[in-house]
Order: sequence, then C-alpha cells, then structure tokens
Amino acid sequence: MQIHRSRHARGFTVLPNMLLQDRRLSYTARGLLADLLSRPDGWSEDGRRMADTSPQGRLAVAKALRELTALGYYRVDRVRRGDGTFVSEAHVYDTPHAAPGLTRPGSGVAAADDRGTNPVKDRGKEPTLPVQRSNTALAGKDRTGIGEAGGTKPPATAPASDGPIGEAVATLFRVLRPEPRLRLGAVEALALAPLVSEWLERGYGPRDLSEALLGGLPAQVHSAAAILRDRLTRKLPPAPEPVVPAKPRWSGECATCARPIPHEGICRACAGLADKPDETATAASVAARGRARVRAALQADAGRLPARA
Repeated sequence: MQIHRSRHARGFTVLPNMLLQDRRLSYTARGLLADLLSRPDGWSEDGRRMADTSPQGRLAVAKALRELTALGYYRVDRVRRGDGTFVSEAHVYDTPHAAPGLTRPGSGVAAADDRGTNPVKDRGKEPTLPVQRSNTALAGKDRTGIGEAGGTKPPATAPASDGPIGEAVATLFRVLRPEPRLRLGAVEALALAPLVSEWLERGYGPRDLSEALLGGLPAQVHSAAAILRDRLTRKLPPAPEPVVPAKPRWSGECATCARPIPHEGICRACAGLADKPDETATAASVAARGRARVRAALQADAGRLPARA
C-alpha cells in the first residue's frame, strides 16, 4: 500500500494516529470524530444537523456518538447559566478522557477495614417485638370506620375518637366511600368531623351529605380536604325552627257548671264575677236541630232498605 501525502499550508488538522487507528471505534465513529475535531472552538453542532448534512441517517450518527461517549472521546454537559436557564455544552477530545468526577475501576488490593467498622451481630441478645396495639385503639378503629374497605381508607395509625366526633368520622367515610377522588386520611377526617357534626345535629343524615359533597366534582381533585371543607361550610342548611305545639283555646272545664274555660278551676259566672247567661233557649234549639238530623238520617236509611215480601 502506497501512502501519498501533500503538504498543507492552511486548512488542515493534526490528529494522533491512536485516534485514527482505534479499532474499538467503527469507521463511522472515527470519521465523525475527525469531522468534529476539524471544527473551530465554539462551533455549534448537534446530532440532527450532523445526520441531515451527511449520507448517514440519524440512527447511524446517534450510534457513533454513543461509541465516542463510551470511550471518552465525546461528552455533553448540562450547564446552568446565571439567569437560571440550562444549556448543553459538548466536549470533543482527540484522546480518551474520563468525565469530571468519574473514577474508573482499576486493579489493586482492597484496603483493610477499620476495626469495628462492620459490627458483628450479637446472637445472644433478646430480639425486640413490635408494640402491640391496645384494645381501646382497636375499638376506636372499628367505631370510626378506619380500615374498612373503600376508597377513603385511612392509615392504621390514625387516632381514634369517641362520641359525636367518632360518629361524624364514620359517617364521613361512609359517604365518601363511592368516590375515589375524595380520598382522606384519618387526620384530615378528624379535622372535618366538627363540620359534619353540625349537619348531624341539625337532623341531616348521610343522604343529605352525599348530595352536598359528591355532586358536581371537577375531573381532577387536587385537595379533597379543601373541597370538602368548603362544601360542608357553604352548603350547610339553616337550623330548622322548633315546632311549638298549638295551645288549645279551651283547655279545661268549670268544676261547677262544666262549661269550657281556658284555664283550670271555675268560670267567672260561678265565681260571682259575671252574670251567668241563660242558655236554655240555645240548648233547646241545638237539641231540636239534632233530633231533626237524626230523624232525617233514619228515614233515609229506611228508604234504602229492600221491601219485605
């Protein structure tokens, strides 16, 4: 093989033979590396532009760059500017270089460990057991609905509560169980329990809470506790007004004449505070009207009866 070289006064690049004869690299990678080394410092180039300006495609160029990166001829660093933006800065070498801070493994004798660095297990030591939960905590867990199946299952370490707060937490979990977007932890449920208790104290049950909390939810709920707190506060119905039973006008009778009076005792006429009215004519007319109605009813019934044979 005859090698013909010409003398160049300008426009040439000096490259080490180790680079051009590195058989670990493909010919595409070596040619690409020689092309990059012939560019001036500060040249802007990327893989797409290399592929678009050469017969090789993007896959071949990308494979060649991976070869150069693996052997230390090519490296891309991500540099942060003063304004907070990032830029990619490429480095090309004519001899293999390791990345900054990269230590390549080498052969050698392992250093001796310091005394006491690796503690030895004491097999005679009595093992420790996890703390057992008390029956009170387990009972509170059942009362508040913690651990039940559903979308709002809180952690097992949640504090338990008794009384109205525990009932409010259990009701809230039961209402939110069909909606997976409203997942709550036990601590969040306890924080919302006073608001739920107000609904229960005003006579509103799980059905009313379900209509107020589950309807019209957004497609993505970022904070279930926040949206529940807003709805429990904003949609709280007013307290129902107490129903006062109507007091009858005539609540008693006179102990002497048996006339209806609005109080217990005797009427004013029997007490001598007013003249006793003569109700004989009124009573006679009432009795006459009653007899007439009874007679008319009996005659009507007799007319509807079948005639006897």
